[in-house]
Amino acid sequence: MKIIVSGSLGNIGKPLTEKLIGAGHDVTVISSDSNKKAAIENLGAKAAIGSVSDSTFLTETLKGADALFAMTPPNLGGQNVIANTTEAGNAFAKAIAAANIKRVVMLSSIGADLPTGNGPIAGLYNIEKLYNELNTSITFLRAGYFYTNFYNDVPMIKGAGIMGGNFPSDAKIPLVHPADIAQAAAEELEKNPSGKNIRYIISDVRTPGDLAKVLGTAIDKSDLPWIEFTDEQSLQGMTQAGIPEEIAKLYAEMGTGLRNGKIAEDFLKSNLSVDGKTKLEDFAKEFASKF
Repeated sequence: MKIIVSGSLGNIGKPLTEKLIGAGHDVTVISSDSNKKAAIENLGAKAAIGSVSDSTFLTETLKGADALFAMTPPNLGGQNVIANTTEAGNAFAKAIAAANIKRVVMLSSIGADLPTGNGPIAGLYNIEKLYNELNTSITFLRAGYFYTNFYNDVPMIKGAGIMGGNFPSDAKIPLVHPADIAQAAAEELEKNPSGKNIRYIISDVRTPGDLAKVLGTAIDKSDLPWIEFTDEQSLQGMTQAGIPEEIAKLYAEMGTGLRNGKIAEDFLKSNLSVDGKTKLEDFAKEFASKF
C-alpha cells in the first residue's frame, strides 16, 4: 500500500513509519521541517515538506495514496489554538476529498466526544465532525492521556519533591504510550472497514496516586506524593513556567475535565479493552532512565 504519515518523526510518526516500512509499504512522511528530510529518507520513506494547514500541499501529497494517518499538531501557535487546530483538520478534510483517499486513520483523543470542557481536545472534537462528513472509511483513534506528559513534572519533582495537577490522586486516568498508538495505527491502516469507526487505544488505567508511587519508586523517591492543585494554582504554575496564557488555560481546563471525570467517561463506561502493551510499570523504567 501507498501510505501517507503525518506527524513527522515524532514519538508516534517515527515508530509508525518504521513499522509500515518493515511491512513492505510505500510510505511518505509529512513534515513541516525541511531538516527532517534526510532522517525520513534514511528510514526508507519519502519526505513531503510542507504545512498541514495547506490544503493544496496536502492534496498534492495525498494523490495516488491508499491510506492516510492524519495527525494535527495539538498547539498550532500560542493563540487561537482551537481555531488553528480545527483549520488544519479542515485542510486535511479538503485534501482527503480532493485526492479521493479511501482509508483514513485519524489520531484523536479521549474526551473528543465532548464539544467543550476538554481543553485542547475540543479541536479534535471539531475535526471528528469534519471527517464524519467525508465519503471514506475512517477510524478515529482515540488515545489516552500520554505517559510522556509526565516528563513535564520532572522540574517539580526535582525542585519541590512532588508531582501534581488540578485533578485528584484518585481520579481514573486512561493512559497511553506513543509506541502503542503507533502499533494501533499500523493495524488500522491495513484494515478497510466500512463507514466511520472509533477505536480507543489505552495502555493502562491508573490514578495519579499510582503514578506518583510507581514513578517515585523508579527514581528512588518512594514517598513522592501527588498534590492536587486548584485550577488557579495550576494555571499560575504553567504561566510562570513560560507557557502562553491561552495554552495554559486550555490545559487547566483539560485538568478540570479529568477531575470531573467527563474526559474519561465515554471510555470507562463502555468497558472497552485496554489493548496497549506498555503498562505504567514499564513506562516507569523509561522515566527513570531520563530523569
